[in-house]
Amino acid sequence: MAGEIAVTKRLMLLTDVGFLVYFSVTGLGLVPAAWAFADYTNPLMVAWNWSFLWIDLLASATGLLSLHLLRRGVRDAGQLMLVSLVLTSASGLMAVAFWTLRGDFSLAWWIPNLYLLLFPLPAILRLTGLTRRIYRD
Repeated sequence: MAGEIAVTKRLMLLTDVGFLVYFSVTGLGLVPAAWAFADYTNPLMVAWNWSFLWIDLLASATGLLSLHLLRRGVRDAGQLMLVSLVLTSASGLMAVAFWTLRGDFSLAWWIPNLYLLLFPLPAILRLTGLTRRIYRD
């Protein structure tokens, strides 16, 4: 499994650390106005943004722990990796759905959220065995 998910592991590390950096920067109020999403200071939008904290922190914690366990050779670490990847993809899907409903198509926010939605999918298919079943049938 280690060889076939090497790219996913690097992307997970980048993403999971990125979640922690994003919420740290946001919490400290360091997001430049030019980079902020539409209505960034609206209290409802602030609440919406912070509503992602728990899913993103859980994705980050399970992802970083799974990467640590994989390095140590723990056999079932892939199951924890799967949890992290599903949470990450769900976070991206929630954001993309929200921006779609608002009709807000800023690439500055769509690109990172499409990344969160899509990068986990190949590894999710591999970890669940779906790719073997699709190609076998």
